[in-house]
Amino acid sequence: MSDIAIKCEALSKRYRIGEQERYKALRDVIADTAAAPFRRLRAALDRRPETGDGNGRDSFSVGRPSSVAGHSSNSGPRSSVLGQPSADGLFWALDDVSFEVKRGEVVGIIGRNGAGKSTLLKILSRITKPTKGHAEIHGRVGSLLEVGTGFHPELTGRENIYLNGAILGMRKAEIDRKFDEIVAFAEVEKFIDTPVKRYSSGMYVRLAFAVAAHMETEILLVDEVLAVGDAQFQKKCLGKIGDVAKCGRTVLFVSHNMTAIKSLCDRAMELNEGQVRGWGDTAATIANYLQGSREALLRREWQRSEAPGNENGKVLYAAVKNIEDSVELTVETPIDLSFGVLHIKADKLMHLNAILYNQENVCLFTSASKPQTFSAGLLEAQCQVPPYLLNDGSYSVRLIVHYENSDSIDLENVLRFDVHDGAREDWHWYEKWPGIVRPRLDWTFKSI
Repeated sequence: MSDIAIKCEALSKRYRIGEQERYKALRDVIADTAAAPFRRLRAALDRRPETGDGNGRDSFSVGRPSSVAGHSSNSGPRSSVLGQPSADGLFWALDDVSFEVKRGEVVGIIGRNGAGKSTLLKILSRITKPTKGHAEIHGRVGSLLEVGTGFHPELTGRENIYLNGAILGMRKAEIDRKFDEIVAFAEVEKFIDTPVKRYSSGMYVRLAFAVAAHMETEILLVDEVLAVGDAQFQKKCLGKIGDVAKCGRTVLFVSHNMTAIKSLCDRAMELNEGQVRGWGDTAATIANYLQGSREALLRREWQRSEAPGNENGKVLYAAVKNIEDSVELTVETPIDLSFGVLHIKADKLMHLNAILYNQENVCLFTSASKPQTFSAGLLEAQCQVPPYLLNDGSYSVRLIVHYENSDSIDLENVLRFDVHDGAREDWHWYEKWPGIVRPRLDWTFKSI
């Protein structure tokens, strides 16, 4: 028996930007309704494994090797520049991706938004077909791609567990056996017979994740499930994924949480504009990714006509600097964050949030200004990060401009900067200080 669980060869996916569905007339709706039972039957037959690996595990392939005009496996001009749509709107979300994952291995997939991570998992889940290339998966696959898909608001939590479990491929006997465990994990025992339309968003997501996470599959595909829910729920999700990994199941884990990737994954793969940029040791892959994506961005400016914003206001510039006018930002000096906001609607309540993240995308803190009204015109908002708070490392700033009863202006990674270490003559410690922050606290000593 081969020890390979997933094998991809030259996997590629092409989209056409702006392509729209054909308008459906009434006759089309009636025809689709009449054909629905036959589509469901065919889908059920398609879910059966084509072959077996001789050990009771499923084995299937997607995207048999093929050649696409302008993008063959040998040579020839591409129909679009990588990462950008061509003149005719063609866009390669994945381009010639090849890798192997062994049974029982936990692999993290990292990369910027739009790098192709979710597209890869959708192909492996058979949600979409590749344009070119070939993927082999040996084993039953469970997917946590869009948590909560298939939930019906009018049905109770109990009914949705069975409905969603069936959609995800679980057998009724399997759901019966796991039912109490699912409910306990979701912490919705009191409300299990209440329609989910009356659930809070947190309860809804907890129940949806609990169903998906309790599938008994050899291979689990996980896409950014830690991006939702409160901190306690995220910790619980992470623990569940860790338990799955310890059971010897194969896991592909997509996340922007580098701490989670480091703690869970044996190896990591970086995708960049649809191609594999890095593959191998988790720590080394993450380090290369962070180094390549965290170029310093100390000041940004926009022309008024192109500035991000809405009818209430626009952000014209953002800047970070050492208040002592030194070129270098260090742990010892205060750091000034300044933002230029063109306030359009006079006397409308407005406040700013500056959110600071470290290089592993962990939020360090949020600083919010007091909501108040301003006259129309250009405003400069400033806040100061005190000295001896940040550790040496790389940081990014997210700016959110909130307006009363209106949409906010949300700018991620509006600034990026590095904080360097200061003098250490008196410390006799020359490695990086442990910890996310590095405050200088007052110490006192007395003889007793």
